[in-house]
Amino acid sequence: MSKDTVPDKNEDMIENVKELGTPKAPNFENNIQFLSIIGEIEGHNISPSDKKTTKYEHLIPMLIAAKQDPKIEGVFIILNTVGGDVEAGLALAEMIYSIDKPKVSLVLGGGHSIGVPLATASDYSFIVPSAAMTIHPIRTTGLVIGVPQTFRYFEKMQKRIINFILRTSNIDKDTLRELMYSTDELANDVGTILIGKDTVDIGLIDEVGGFSQALEKLNEMIHMKNP
Repeated sequence: MSKDTVPDKNEDMIENVKELGTPKAPNFENNIQFLSIIGEIEGHNISPSDKKTTKYEHLIPMLIAAKQDPKIEGVFIILNTVGGDVEAGLALAEMIYSIDKPKVSLVLGGGHSIGVPLATASDYSFIVPSAAMTIHPIRTTGLVIGVPQTFRYFEKMQKRIINFILRTSNIDKDTLRELMYSTDELANDVGTILIGKDTVDIGLIDEVGGFSQALEKLNEMIHMKNP
């Protein structure tokens, strides 16, 4: 075979980086599906090319494969997201929550906005000490028509998010609403920023810890389910 016809081993990895934002995992047997949710959650509309995004249509097939593949025994979700499309993020969160295999999430730099239910969707959640999470009401950009139907739509969407977080974490409703509508945390906005241990103290996240601790917890959960 000539040099010109030898396939470039880096081509697949480069293409994978372009599409998913992460290099293809090394070829070794692994019983855990690792998923990274980074940047902005891209939904029905395409984000500008200068933004780092996670496309929900890429993650959903990976979650389906994790459920269907008998070799995969657990799912590890790594989060560093600013938020993004609410319905796409909530769809991903419901998908993660509905998979009946052990799941652990780890919030690194941030798990803001719709990143909150994505973090709580797992069976057990971790956050590193320096990571931040922002809880706030649904926002929109551009013109909003001031009619009752519009406000009812946002109210229903907000209720869906609140109910999901309450269903998948240990935070109580009054605390969540208080944090969500706080007026003394964010300039010209409402909401609350929580750092590391703060999220554990209020019952939003289960434990402060890093990658090794989260991976050890997931392996323990896998062992308990498949002794």
